[in-house]
Amino acid sequence: MGRRGTARFGLLFGCLGLVVLAGKDVKAGDWPQLIRPWPGEAGLEGYAGRDIRFPTTSPFAPTDADDAEETTGIGTLYLPQPLPAGRRPARSVPIVILLHGASGVRYAREHVYGRQFAAMGLAAVAIDVFAARSGGSGGFVRRLIDVTETMTIADAFAALRWVARKHPVVDPRRAFVMGFSYGGMAAAYMLDRRITRKLGRGLRFAGHIAFYAPCIARFAQPRTTGAPLLMLYGTADELIDPLRCRAYLDDMRRGGSAGRLIAIKDAPHQWDGGWSRFRIGRQMHGCRMRVEPDGRIRDLNTDLIMVSPLLRMTILGLCVGGPPYLIGRDDRARQISNREVGRFLRAVLTGRAPFGG
Repeated sequence: MGRRGTARFGLLFGCLGLVVLAGKDVKAGDWPQLIRPWPGEAGLEGYAGRDIRFPTTSPFAPTDADDAEETTGIGTLYLPQPLPAGRRPARSVPIVILLHGASGVRYAREHVYGRQFAAMGLAAVAIDVFAARSGGSGGFVRRLIDVTETMTIADAFAALRWVARKHPVVDPRRAFVMGFSYGGMAAAYMLDRRITRKLGRGLRFAGHIAFYAPCIARFAQPRTTGAPLLMLYGTADELIDPLRCRAYLDDMRRGGSAGRLIAIKDAPHQWDGGWSRFRIGRQMHGCRMRVEPDGRIRDLNTDLIMVSPLLRMTILGLCVGGPPYLIGRDDRARQISNREVGRFLRAVLTGRAPFGG
């Protein structure tokens, strides 16, 4: 689909995010490189990723976790270099899982972040949730109807499990998930303890990061894994309702997790995606969902349960609308988000409170 076609429907949900690993130059309890300016293009030579394939499933909703169809996940793995055999102790490297948004994986975002993490001594995986299902075919809107946030969560845990098994230096106990818009929603949702039990099967993330993620769903009975949540958005991003995102964070705090919502002044949606500024898509402020204790996803406008692509299309068709929102590159915003993410990762890795106090 061309740019005009994509703009017509917009970045309906947003973009996805990954996991970070600790490097050979890093002393335990240190990680100063995370809070310094992150490396630019000149410092990323030699940090090419490699394609990976891993077993995963395609649960439409959390209630489908036990009998979901099996499929092959697709991603790109970035490791710190050099990584000679025997040079790093087992389980010494943390990992970040990157989850893309509705526009799919973007080189300027997921792949640049993956290379930056590797250059700073970390490991990362950029997951392509769309490509793993029907080869990403079917068009922009069709993908968003057929490929759900729950499938994204399944891929995040499956990729973490596969990398930890194939690369013994990776420590799955120090895994982070970082998602963008659509992927940011998934990163925030998997903080729920019940979703992690259903889809993580023994795995959990040590920290969750959500970039410009629409806050359209809440949990009926918030119970978290206890991991912290960092959320970032731009004040020029009309897709985000800060009041609803603060309400979501309040829910997570009551459920057991520390959280912070950071507003980046004048930043639009997808400030790190590489596109020049333009308006795209439709608003989602009319959409209101609730995740029930048993994992069912209820639309609060119609009281329908989202159990199939047809119902998902119906629910979203009734609540998505309004004018397009601003999207586009903002290097100043990216510097700010790099700094905030670096502080967050360093705090968790060194055992400090990520938000003070």
